[in-house]
Amino acid sequence: MKLREQVAISELTTMRLGGAARYVAEVCVPADVVEAYRFAREQDLPVYIIGGGSNVVGRDEGFGGVVLLNRLSGLRSVDETEGTIVVEAAAGELLDDLAAFTAQRGYTGLEATSAIPGAIGGAVMQNAGAYGQELSDVLVAVKAYDTQSGEFVTFERDQLELSYRHSIFNSSAQGRYFITAAVVQLHRGEIEGELYGSLQAYLDEQGIADRQPMTIRDAVSAIRAEKLPDPAEFASSGSFFKNITVREDEIENLRMRFDGIPIFLIGACWEIASGWLVEQAGLKGKLLHGMRVSDKAALILINESARSYADLAAARSEITQAVQEKFGFALCQEPEEI
Repeated sequence: MKLREQVAISELTTMRLGGAARYVAEVCVPADVVEAYRFAREQDLPVYIIGGGSNVVGRDEGFGGVVLLNRLSGLRSVDETEGTIVVEAAAGELLDDLAAFTAQRGYTGLEATSAIPGAIGGAVMQNAGAYGQELSDVLVAVKAYDTQSGEFVTFERDQLELSYRHSIFNSSAQGRYFITAAVVQLHRGEIEGELYGSLQAYLDEQGIADRQPMTIRDAVSAIRAEKLPDPAEFASSGSFFKNITVREDEIENLRMRFDGIPIFLIGACWEIASGWLVEQAGLKGKLLHGMRVSDKAALILINESARSYADLAAARSEITQAVQEKFGFALCQEPEEI
């Protein structure tokens, strides 16, 4: 286990904000997980886990504990038949690499999550998804280290309380487990049902009719490359606000009240695209306290010149207030905070 002291959280997260972490431990093998938690207990310090750092925003005061960088690696097929594949992905692997691994082999289920920044561990915790697919659609089991019992455990899917951007790991069991791997099962074939609006529009514009996994992966990657800033070049946490979930019996009234409001069925949830709400509130392209509302996708905030978490908080407040006043919806931030 590699241990460093006084490391800027801004260096570990793609929004590039945040004070110093007292310690940062790089976890590369399961034994490192045990050692890292033992160190934290001996020092009586709290622990926070970071994977790719794309879904975490650092506060100005920093973190007076131990940040664990999840660098567990490994991506392998553990079972494959004519029609299905089961893959175990270590939690430090990128979700995009898992999407590529399965799509290249002709299996559907994760191709629409292509090019999402971030690691498997965070994707499991947040039940990451995009363009109509979520990790919960294919998740079979999750392996983790139980910090209370000191044992490595396995959760079956039905134990995880999965829903939109939700699992036990960011709710009832938050902080107790260190996710080490995810096991997914995908089926050979094509994505089914009505496609997410912008994805279907792209396919239509390009004259693409087939829905093979690699076709969808390439399309989603192209859309994201056009609309979403590369965190390596622009300081951003990707999608900053969660979509608004609504009941099915509310949809007709909402469509009558707000012309053109985009409402989609994602898994079992009806969702309103929050980026559309921000855009309709007149904020697309605006620079607020050093944070730019992207002129390509209003769901994205880009840190152009913000110097502190306080700048981000001020920009967030203006955006949420504008949407609340125009539509009556309360936007919720997607990235966690440390």
